[in-house]
Amino acid sequence: MWVIRDKDSTIYLIGTVHLLRHEMEWDKTKVTKTVTESRELWLEVANITDTAAISPIVAQYGMDLEHPLSTKLTAAQKEKMSQVAATYGVPMESLEMFKPWMAAMMFTLLPLQKAGFDQNAGVDLFLKTQAEKEGDKVCGFETAEQQIRIFAELPEPEQVSFLEETLRDAAKGTAQLEQLARAWLTGDTETIGNILVNDLKKESPSLYQKFVVQRNIAWSEKIAEILKRSGVQQIAVGAAHLAGPDSLQVQLARRGIKVERY
Repeated sequence: MWVIRDKDSTIYLIGTVHLLRHEMEWDKTKVTKTVTESRELWLEVANITDTAAISPIVAQYGMDLEHPLSTKLTAAQKEKMSQVAATYGVPMESLEMFKPWMAAMMFTLLPLQKAGFDQNAGVDLFLKTQAEKEGDKVCGFETAEQQIRIFAELPEPEQVSFLEETLRDAAKGTAQLEQLARAWLTGDTETIGNILVNDLKKESPSLYQKFVVQRNIAWSEKIAEILKRSGVQQIAVGAAHLAGPDSLQVQLARRGIKVERY
């Protein structure tokens, strides 16, 4: 966690893990305190649990019924996807309707779900639930559509590269996921950066720019606006955005905003 302060404002900034195991214990003391102090909670997307609103957007941008996924892949890529799909019990024919980015997102989630990680146990939902109980306003830096379009608007070759990288990660099993969860529990931003940021920057530089760098710049601008107001706010974004050389803290520092560890 980090904190930003000026003469009449306090902003608490926390890097979250969107999915955790229900049995995973973490110290909620600081977070509960900061939510209690705050009157406003900012998340990446405010309506994170509104599947009725989000599902049609996913279908709009993630499906391609006229061009099967397999026609966009090489023989080696199809074979790799077939192997990973079999590991997670996914019929190959059920993947054909997906655009490459959508298939990549599915193979990102499958190892997490198999290992017992669940959005309902994630930090974002905990914060949202606490804020709503206290009558706080819940805001989003982005809409679900804006977030989805980051992936959907990637050129198809980049989507395929993203899928290929995701299949490699999914084939490794859950060891890296466990390492990431431990790093988050201990506040080890270096390890979080190595797992979530450095590999993405190396393997998918265009996606890294769009998914991490550009969003951090936009959010730093919004935070600068929030800081002009008075009062206490809580901001929670994925831990990847608070690690690495282009982190949200770095972007804020470039605007002359001091961020301290809390």
